[in-house]
Formats: sequence, structure tokens, C-alpha cells
Amino acid sequence: FSRSMSQLVRPPLPPYSSMADAVKKVQMAEDAWNTRDPEKVSLAYTEDCIWRNRDTFFQGREAIVRFLREKWEKAVVGDGWRSWGAPGTEPMATRIGILRRMGR
Repeated sequence: FSRSMSQLVRPPLPPYSSMADAVKKVQMAEDAWNTRDPEKVSLAYTEDCIWRNRDTFFQGREAIVRFLREKWEKAVVGDGWRSWGAPGTEPMATRIGILRRMGR
């Protein structure tokens, strides 16, 4: 991970001053998820972000990248995706989490 500071900070940052800011951040996260690029996805989260997957916890962007690579490698079947790993499933979870933090 060698990134410039502009790649590490992706405004708007919480707390969001408006619904438009929150929606913008959600759209940025969704766009990153839809690339299926673990490094781009990891940039939507803080460097020390803690993630949970069922009974496993991990922390940090590098751990996020490792997790997503493994998850998506397992999910790919030929040229297609299993239905549980289809694009669009993760962004909704991201959207709900951001709106919950806003108290909506």
C-alpha cells in the first residue's frame, strides 16, 4: 500500500452535515464495491477499521484487502458470480451502516 494522502482521505467525512453528503459517501462506497477491486473498496474505510465476518474479526485496510480477495476468489464460478456474492449485495450493507451512523 503506497498511496498519497489524497487517496487515503475521501471526503465527505462523518459526521455528515447533510443527507446529500451521506448519500454521496454511500455512492462512493457502492462504486468502489462494484469494481470488485479490494484495494479500492478498502479506501472507503478508515485505516484502523474493524470488520466482522460471522465469528471472525479483523482490523485495518490490509486485512480488508486480504479478506475480500479470498471472498471474491471463492465466489467466482467460471466467468459468473454465485448469487450470494452478486454485485449489489455488499453496497446495501454499506448504505445501511452509513445511514445508521447518521441516526436515520
